Amino acid sequence: MAGLEVLYTCFADSIRCPQDAVVCFVHWDMIKSGYRCVGSGDEPRSTDRKSELLPADWSSSKELYSLRYKAKDSDTQLLLKAIVVDSTLIFNLMNSSTQQVSDLTVNISDHVNADQLHTFDSVFKDADGLSEKVRTQLLPSQDRPSSQKAETKTRREEEEEERRRRGEDSDPLRIPSRDPRQGTQPRWPDPLLPPFAAGGADLDPFGSRGGGGMIVDPLRSGYPRSGFDPSSGIPDILPPGAVPPGARFDPFGPIGRRRPGPDPDHMPPPGYDDMFM
Repeated sequence: MAGLEVLYTCFADSIRCPQDAVVCFVHWDMIKSGYRCVGSGDEPRSTDRKSELLPADWSSSKELYSLRYKAKDSDTQLLLKAIVVDSTLIFNLMNSSTQQVSDLTVNISDHVNADQLHTFDSVFKDADGLSEKVRTQLLPSQDRPSSQKAETKTRREEEEEERRRRGEDSDPLRIPSRDPRQGTQPRWPDPLLPPFAAGGADLDPFGSRGGGGMIVDPLRSGYPRSGFDPSSGIPDILPPGAVPPGARFDPFGPIGRRRPGPDPDHMPPPGYDDMFM
Protein backbone atom coordinates (compact mmCIF):
# COMPACT_ATOMS: atom_id res chain seq x y z
CA MET A 1 0.00 0.00 0.00
CA ALA A 2 2.87 2.36 -0.76
CA GLY A 3 1.71 5.97 -1.03
CA LEU A 4 -1.73 5.41 0.45
CA GLU A 5 -0.74 6.59 3.93
CA VAL A 6 0.83 9.79 2.57
CA LEU A 7 -2.25 10.56 0.47
CA TYR A 8 -4.65 9.78 3.29
CA THR A 9 -2.72 11.95 5.75
CA CYS A 10 -2.75 14.88 3.31
CA PHE A 11 -6.55 14.87 3.17
CA ALA A 12 -7.32 13.73 6.70
CA ASP A 13 -9.05 17.04 7.48
CA SER A 14 -11.42 16.56 4.50
CA ILE A 15 -12.36 12.99 5.46
CA ARG A 16 -15.39 13.25 7.75
CA CYS A 17 -17.42 10.15 6.86
CA PRO A 18 -16.72 6.52 5.83
CA GLN A 19 -17.54 7.14 2.16
CA ASP A 20 -14.86 9.84 2.03
CA ALA A 21 -12.31 7.22 3.06
CA VAL A 22 -13.48 4.80 0.35
CA VAL A 23 -13.30 7.48 -2.37
CA CYS A 24 -9.81 8.42 -1.21
CA PHE A 25 -8.77 4.75 -1.42
CA VAL A 26 -10.16 4.35 -4.98
CA HIS A 27 -8.41 7.59 -6.00
CA TRP A 28 -5.12 6.15 -4.73
CA ASP A 29 -5.68 2.98 -6.82
CA MET A 30 -6.32 5.12 -9.92
CA ILE A 31 -3.09 7.03 -9.35
CA LYS A 32 -1.18 3.79 -8.83
CA SER A 33 -2.55 2.48 -12.16
CA GLY A 34 -1.08 5.42 -14.13
CA TYR A 35 -3.89 7.98 -14.13
CA ARG A 36 -3.81 11.54 -12.86
CA CYS A 37 -6.72 13.55 -11.48
CA VAL A 38 -7.46 16.75 -13.45
CA GLY A 39 -10.42 18.09 -11.43
CA SER A 40 -13.89 17.53 -10.04
CA GLY A 41 -17.29 17.80 -11.70
CA ASP A 42 -18.50 16.56 -15.09
CA GLU A 43 -17.19 19.36 -17.34
CA PRO A 44 -13.58 20.37 -18.06
CA ARG A 45 -12.30 23.61 -16.57
CA SER A 46 -9.56 26.04 -17.50
CA THR A 47 -7.79 25.26 -14.23
CA ASP A 48 -7.52 21.53 -14.97
CA ARG A 49 -4.07 20.02 -14.57
CA LYS A 50 -2.80 16.54 -13.98
CA SER A 51 -2.08 15.82 -10.34
CA GLU A 52 -1.73 12.91 -7.95
CA LEU A 53 -3.72 14.87 -5.37
CA LEU A 54 -7.45 15.23 -4.96
CA PRO A 55 -9.03 18.58 -5.96
CA ALA A 56 -9.91 20.98 -3.15
CA ASP A 57 -13.68 20.44 -3.48
CA TRP A 58 -13.59 16.67 -3.99
CA SER A 59 -15.73 15.97 -0.86
CA SER A 60 -18.08 18.94 -0.97
CA SER A 61 -21.02 16.55 -1.45
CA LYS A 62 -21.34 13.47 0.74
CA GLU A 63 -23.92 11.85 -1.56
CA LEU A 64 -22.33 12.23 -5.00
CA TYR A 65 -18.63 12.33 -5.86
CA SER A 66 -17.47 13.27 -9.36
CA LEU A 67 -13.79 13.21 -10.40
CA ARG A 68 -12.09 13.39 -13.79
CA TYR A 69 -8.86 11.60 -14.71
CA LYS A 70 -6.41 11.46 -17.62
CA ALA A 71 -3.83 8.85 -18.44
CA LYS A 72 -0.32 9.89 -17.46
CA ASP A 73 1.14 9.42 -20.94
CA SER A 74 -1.93 9.86 -23.22
CA ASP A 75 -5.11 11.92 -23.65
CA THR A 76 -7.45 9.17 -22.46
CA GLN A 77 -10.07 10.81 -20.22
CA LEU A 78 -12.07 9.00 -17.54
CA LEU A 79 -15.01 10.24 -15.49
CA LEU A 80 -15.39 8.63 -12.07
CA LYS A 81 -18.65 8.98 -10.16
CA ALA A 82 -19.55 7.56 -6.77
CA ILE A 83 -23.13 7.53 -5.45
CA VAL A 84 -24.12 6.68 -1.88
CA VAL A 85 -27.05 4.25 -1.70
CA ASP A 86 -27.95 3.20 1.84
CA SER A 87 -24.82 1.51 3.24
CA THR A 88 -23.11 1.03 -0.14
CA LEU A 89 -21.07 3.19 -2.48
CA ILE A 90 -21.63 2.59 -6.20
CA PHE A 91 -18.76 3.61 -8.50
CA ASN A 92 -19.13 4.22 -12.25
CA LEU A 93 -16.09 4.81 -14.46
CA MET A 94 -16.69 5.99 -18.05
CA ASN A 95 -14.17 6.44 -20.84
CA SER A 96 -15.18 9.77 -22.39
CA SER A 97 -13.87 8.75 -25.83
CA THR A 98 -15.33 5.24 -26.19
CA GLN A 99 -18.30 5.65 -23.78
CA GLN A 100 -17.27 2.33 -22.23
CA VAL A 101 -18.54 2.06 -18.66
CA SER A 102 -17.47 -0.15 -15.75
CA ASP A 103 -18.95 -0.24 -12.26
CA LEU A 104 -18.17 -1.40 -8.75
CA THR A 105 -20.37 -1.66 -5.66
CA VAL A 106 -18.63 -1.39 -2.29
CA ASN A 107 -20.22 -2.21 1.04
CA ILE A 108 -18.75 0.61 3.13
CA SER A 109 -18.81 -1.17 6.49
CA ASP A 110 -16.87 -4.13 5.03
CA HIS A 111 -13.83 -1.95 4.29
CA VAL A 112 -13.92 1.09 6.61
CA ASN A 113 -14.03 1.46 10.39
CA ALA A 114 -16.33 4.45 10.84
CA ASP A 115 -14.97 5.25 14.32
CA GLN A 116 -11.30 5.18 13.20
CA LEU A 117 -11.37 7.70 10.33
CA HIS A 118 -8.39 9.68 11.64
CA THR A 119 -6.21 6.68 12.47
CA PHE A 120 -4.72 5.37 9.25
CA ASP A 121 -3.50 2.10 10.76
CA SER A 122 -7.07 1.16 11.73
CA VAL A 123 -9.33 2.92 9.26
CA PHE A 124 -9.29 0.32 6.44
CA LYS A 125 -10.43 -3.28 6.67
CA ASP A 126 -9.45 -5.81 4.02
CA ALA A 127 -7.57 -3.20 2.00
CA ASP A 128 -6.08 -5.88 -0.28
CA GLY A 129 -9.55 -7.19 -1.13
CA LEU A 130 -10.82 -3.70 -1.95
CA SER A 131 -7.80 -2.98 -4.13
CA GLU A 132 -8.36 -6.24 -5.99
CA LYS A 133 -11.99 -5.30 -6.69
CA VAL A 134 -10.95 -1.88 -8.02
CA ARG A 135 -8.35 -3.37 -10.37
CA THR A 136 -10.48 -6.24 -11.68
CA GLN A 137 -13.95 -4.64 -11.84
CA LEU A 138 -13.58 -0.87 -12.12
CA LEU A 139 -10.38 -0.11 -14.01
CA PRO A 140 -10.41 -0.28 -17.84
CA SER A 141 -9.69 -3.75 -19.21
CA GLN A 142 -6.28 -2.77 -20.61
CA ASP A 143 -5.17 -1.80 -17.10
CA ARG A 144 -6.23 -5.03 -15.45
CA PRO A 145 -3.60 -7.59 -14.43
CA SER A 146 -2.42 -9.73 -17.35
CA SER A 147 -3.20 -12.95 -15.47
CA GLN A 148 -6.78 -11.79 -14.91
CA LYS A 149 -7.19 -10.87 -18.59
CA ALA A 150 -5.79 -14.23 -19.66
CA GLU A 151 -8.14 -16.01 -17.26
CA THR A 152 -11.11 -14.04 -18.63
CA LYS A 153 -10.13 -14.89 -22.22
CA THR A 154 -9.70 -18.57 -21.42
CA ARG A 155 -13.08 -18.70 -19.68
CA ARG A 156 -14.72 -16.96 -22.65
CA GLU A 157 -13.18 -19.41 -25.09
CA GLU A 158 -14.35 -22.36 -23.00
CA GLU A 159 -17.90 -20.98 -22.86
CA GLU A 160 -17.97 -20.44 -26.64
CA GLU A 161 -16.64 -23.96 -27.25
CA GLU A 162 -19.27 -25.41 -24.91
CA ARG A 163 -22.08 -23.48 -26.66
CA ARG A 164 -20.84 -24.63 -30.07
CA ARG A 165 -20.63 -28.23 -28.93
CA ARG A 166 -24.13 -28.14 -27.42
CA GLY A 167 -25.47 -26.63 -30.64
CA GLU A 168 -23.93 -29.41 -32.76
CA ASP A 169 -25.06 -32.19 -30.47
CA SER A 170 -28.65 -30.92 -30.48
CA ASP A 171 -28.90 -30.81 -34.28
CA PRO A 172 -30.42 -34.12 -35.45
CA LEU A 173 -29.61 -33.33 -39.10
CA ARG A 174 -25.92 -32.61 -38.56
CA ILE A 175 -23.62 -34.81 -40.64
CA PRO A 176 -20.25 -35.50 -38.99
CA SER A 177 -17.30 -33.77 -40.61
CA ARG A 178 -15.47 -35.59 -43.39
CA ASP A 179 -12.27 -33.65 -42.70
CA PRO A 180 -9.61 -36.28 -41.79
CA ARG A 181 -8.00 -33.74 -39.46
CA GLN A 182 -11.12 -33.79 -37.29
CA GLY A 183 -11.18 -37.55 -36.84
CA THR A 184 -12.41 -40.48 -38.91
CA GLN A 185 -15.99 -41.55 -39.36
CA PRO A 186 -17.33 -43.99 -36.73
CA ARG A 187 -17.13 -47.60 -37.78
CA TRP A 188 -20.51 -49.19 -37.26
CA PRO A 189 -20.89 -52.99 -37.14
CA ASP A 190 -21.79 -54.54 -40.46
CA PRO A 191 -25.63 -54.72 -40.44
CA LEU A 192 -25.56 -57.70 -42.79
CA LEU A 193 -23.76 -59.92 -40.29
CA PRO A 194 -25.53 -61.79 -37.48
CA PRO A 195 -27.07 -60.85 -35.13
CA PHE A 196 -27.85 -57.68 -37.09
CA ALA A 197 -29.00 -59.35 -40.29
CA ALA A 198 -32.67 -58.49 -39.70
CA GLY A 199 -33.36 -54.90 -40.74
CA GLY A 200 -29.83 -54.38 -41.95
CA ALA A 201 -30.93 -52.42 -45.00
CA ASP A 202 -32.70 -49.92 -42.75
CA LEU A 203 -29.36 -49.14 -41.08
CA ASP A 204 -27.80 -48.41 -44.46
CA PRO A 205 -30.52 -46.41 -46.30
CA PHE A 206 -28.28 -45.36 -49.20
CA GLY A 207 -26.89 -48.81 -49.91
CA SER A 208 -23.26 -47.77 -49.38
CA ARG A 209 -22.29 -51.33 -48.38
CA GLY A 210 -23.89 -52.93 -51.37
CA GLY A 211 -27.31 -53.52 -49.83
CA GLY A 212 -30.63 -52.42 -51.17
CA GLY A 213 -31.18 -49.63 -48.72
CA MET A 214 -34.66 -48.99 -47.40
CA ILE A 215 -36.33 -49.56 -50.81
CA VAL A 216 -37.50 -53.14 -51.07
CA ASP A 217 -36.96 -54.47 -54.58
CA PRO A 218 -38.27 -58.04 -55.05
CA LEU A 219 -35.98 -58.50 -58.06
CA ARG A 220 -32.88 -57.63 -55.99
CA SER A 221 -33.87 -58.88 -52.55
CA GLY A 222 -31.50 -61.86 -52.61
CA TYR A 223 -34.29 -64.41 -52.36
CA PRO A 224 -34.70 -67.09 -55.07
CA ARG A 225 -36.52 -65.76 -58.10
CA SER A 226 -39.22 -67.60 -59.99
CA GLY A 227 -37.53 -67.15 -63.34
CA PHE A 228 -40.28 -64.88 -64.57
CA ASP A 229 -38.92 -62.10 -66.82
CA PRO A 230 -41.44 -59.26 -67.30
CA SER A 231 -39.47 -57.87 -70.25
CA SER A 232 -40.56 -60.88 -72.30
CA GLY A 233 -44.17 -59.81 -71.97
CA ILE A 234 -47.31 -61.32 -70.43
CA PRO A 235 -49.72 -63.08 -72.78
CA ASP A 236 -52.91 -61.09 -73.38
CA ILE A 237 -51.73 -58.48 -70.81
CA LEU A 238 -48.37 -56.95 -71.82
CA PRO A 239 -46.65 -57.25 -75.18
CA PRO A 240 -42.94 -58.18 -75.25
CA GLY A 241 -40.68 -55.20 -74.59
CA ALA A 242 -43.27 -53.21 -72.62
CA VAL A 243 -41.09 -53.61 -69.50
CA PRO A 244 -37.40 -52.65 -70.03
CA PRO A 245 -34.92 -55.37 -69.13
CA GLY A 246 -33.91 -55.20 -65.49
CA ALA A 247 -36.61 -52.71 -64.57
CA ARG A 248 -38.53 -53.09 -61.35
CA PHE A 249 -41.94 -54.57 -62.08
CA ASP A 250 -44.85 -55.25 -59.74
CA PRO A 251 -47.31 -57.67 -61.40
CA PHE A 252 -50.83 -56.33 -61.47
CA GLY A 253 -52.54 -59.65 -62.12
CA PRO A 254 -51.97 -63.43 -62.03
CA ILE A 255 -49.30 -64.46 -64.53
CA GLY A 256 -50.70 -66.57 -67.37
CA ARG A 257 -54.33 -65.51 -66.80
CA ARG A 258 -56.36 -65.45 -70.01
CA ARG A 259 -59.58 -63.59 -70.55
CA PRO A 260 -62.61 -65.79 -71.19
CA GLY A 261 -64.19 -65.39 -74.59
CA PRO A 262 -65.90 -63.76 -76.21
CA ASP A 263 -64.13 -60.54 -75.46
CA PRO A 264 -66.81 -58.07 -74.29
CA ASP A 265 -64.92 -55.33 -76.07
CA HIS A 266 -65.38 -57.09 -79.43
CA MET A 267 -69.15 -57.85 -79.44
CA PRO A 268 -71.96 -55.47 -78.41
CA PRO A 269 -74.39 -56.63 -75.72
CA PRO A 270 -77.77 -58.00 -76.87
CA GLY A 271 -80.29 -55.31 -77.67
CA TYR A 272 -77.74 -52.47 -77.51
CA ASP A 273 -79.67 -50.73 -80.30
CA ASP A 274 -83.12 -51.12 -78.70
CA MET A 275 -84.16 -47.72 -77.49
CA PHE A 276 -86.73 -49.17 -75.06
CA MET A 277 -84.19 -51.23 -73.11
